[in-house]
Amino acid sequence: MTTMQATLAMPAATELLPLIPELVLVGAAFALLMLDLFLKDSQRVVTHVLSIATLALVGGLIAAGVGVGVGEDTAALNGMFVRDTMADVLKVVTCVVSAIALLFVWPYLRERGLYKGEVSVLMLFAVLGMMLLTSAGSLIMVYLGLELLALSSYALVAIDRDSRLASEAAMKYFVLGALASGLLLYGMSLVYGATGSLDLAAIREAAMGVAQPMLLLTGVVFMVAGISFKFGAAPFHMWLPDVYHGAPTPITLFIGSAPKLAAFAMVVRLLGFGAAPLAEHWQPMLAVLAALSLVVGNVIALMQTNLKRMLAYSTISHVGFLFLGLAGGGAEGYAAAMFYAISYALMATAAFGAIVLLARRGFEADNIDDFKGLNARDPWSAGMVLCVMASLAGIPPFLGFWAKLAVLRAAINGGMLWLAIVGVLFAVIGAFYYLRVIKVMYFDEPVGEPVVPRDDRMLRLVFGVNALGLLVLGVFWNPLMAWCQAAFA
Repeated sequence: MTTMQATLAMPAATELLPLIPELVLVGAAFALLMLDLFLKDSQRVVTHVLSIATLALVGGLIAAGVGVGVGEDTAALNGMFVRDTMADVLKVVTCVVSAIALLFVWPYLRERGLYKGEVSVLMLFAVLGMMLLTSAGSLIMVYLGLELLALSSYALVAIDRDSRLASEAAMKYFVLGALASGLLLYGMSLVYGATGSLDLAAIREAAMGVAQPMLLLTGVVFMVAGISFKFGAAPFHMWLPDVYHGAPTPITLFIGSAPKLAAFAMVVRLLGFGAAPLAEHWQPMLAVLAALSLVVGNVIALMQTNLKRMLAYSTISHVGFLFLGLAGGGAEGYAAAMFYAISYALMATAAFGAIVLLARRGFEADNIDDFKGLNARDPWSAGMVLCVMASLAGIPPFLGFWAKLAVLRAAINGGMLWLAIVGVLFAVIGAFYYLRVIKVMYFDEPVGEPVVPRDDRMLRLVFGVNALGLLVLGVFWNPLMAWCQAAFA
């Protein structure tokens, strides 16, 4: 009997091998949650450092191919969990971006007395949700990963319970996030009703032979709407500016960067794979959403004086660029969109990191005027912010230029010339509000009390590496693009 039980247990244990990084992450998150119960406020740095170490370990396990081998594709849990090149690349970048976010979180929240041990633990659970979403092979895993990410994000936005702005942002995020989840879940139920399966591979096969696809198409429309809500694409963007503005800046940094990678993976899994036979129907929808996002995001960003709100509306425009690649379709389009998602995640961490660098208790440094005359006070910080804004604007040779070029080329090759023209036009318009930040730093006189960046060597080092990385990756962008192309080879 014992031998038979061991024999039956072996396949189950073997099947869990691809999930080793996720199991390590969830085990560490629960362990840190318990450890935090026994720590004093002065010892919270232990939880924080161990959280960063956990992300480094998980990223290293994935990069080393632990559980599957480097470059190997495999599935687990009866196909619900997929470990492939796309998933591995996105997970490694997610761990890197999340670790950067944790490094920005500590000095900001600690200075304001807001840091609790659950902040880093919630961020770890959010990363776990992103990783599950990235490797989803069924509708169940998509929803499980999405809700784990969403629930953790709602709590992080509301971490400053005494702030009316943060509480309002959290409520809006929760209500509209629940609406988006409902739309997505309803669309999934219609897809299940039309195909009789929750497995994305089975849905793909069933979609090829559906004689009356109206029910399936209706489900896809609802899924596109839900995805657009999660991305913050226009006209489903109403939650994004208020949430980005109201949340503590390092929390905005986190929710505005890494989740975009998971959202990209969700689009590829649901539409690019599961609903691939219906591409002629959903690609035009993404094209329209891309055009609307480019117009709404860039035009409204021009009128903003608050830097966090400007970056929020610019996020909508960047989602439009990402949708350019997805609308183009094919391996080239998906690789270009993945390259853009990774590039934007790195640019967003640096952009919000610049605000954290200047902020003080009682002073958030989130207005564009707060950056006036920065070059005269701190040329190094002004130079780093210049790198960030130039990359976001798409100025060569920074990373943002190659990302925009890749998705524009993918849109043209996918037969979306009109969309590429819209993208070029609004890329030029969008460059104005980024260049305005550079202009006030170098050519304007300070307003009010001079703002001096904090004397925190670790924070300045992290920000500097992040900002200069946009220039280095802009010069040596080929390896990153090659990894993205390998994911869809």
